[in-house]
Amino acid sequence: MPFYEHTLIARPDLSAQQAQTLSESISQIVTDNGGTVSKVEYWGLRNLTYRIKKNRKGHYLHFNVESPAATIEELERQERIHEDVLRYLTVRVEELDPNPSQVMIAKSSREDRGRRDDGYRRDRDDRGPRGDREDRPRGDRDEPRRERREEEVA
Repeated sequence: MPFYEHTLIARPDLSAQQAQTLSESISQIVTDNGGTVSKVEYWGLRNLTYRIKKNRKGHYLHFNVESPAATIEELERQERIHEDVLRYLTVRVEELDPNPSQVMIAKSSREDRGRRDDGYRRDRDDRGPRGDREDRPRGDRDEPRRERREEEVA
């Protein structure tokens, strides 16, 4: 049987739990029609490059599927009817990769880095008071302006 990678974008107003339920229903369609789903990845709520049906974001779901072509036709027919699916794309591949996709690898490395709140940021008190400080060097451009201002006031 041929191998396929199938990616779909669901509406952004769905919760993550509803997106997972959608992925289970997609997997059920494939298995009912004689195929198997070897991997399901939820990539999360991501920004779209351009608006799709007035939406700026969407839930991304990615599937690795091994099934006959008739199963993929039925899957895409069901997705055209389904109101929660904005777009889908099915690509035939030579073999399925069991490793996590590049999107999941990047997502996990972002989570490992942590936030900047770990002491990286300094407080304003470390810099001293604001305003004209005596220890700050003055540029050549500041002096003529002050003289002009004094002349205009007089």
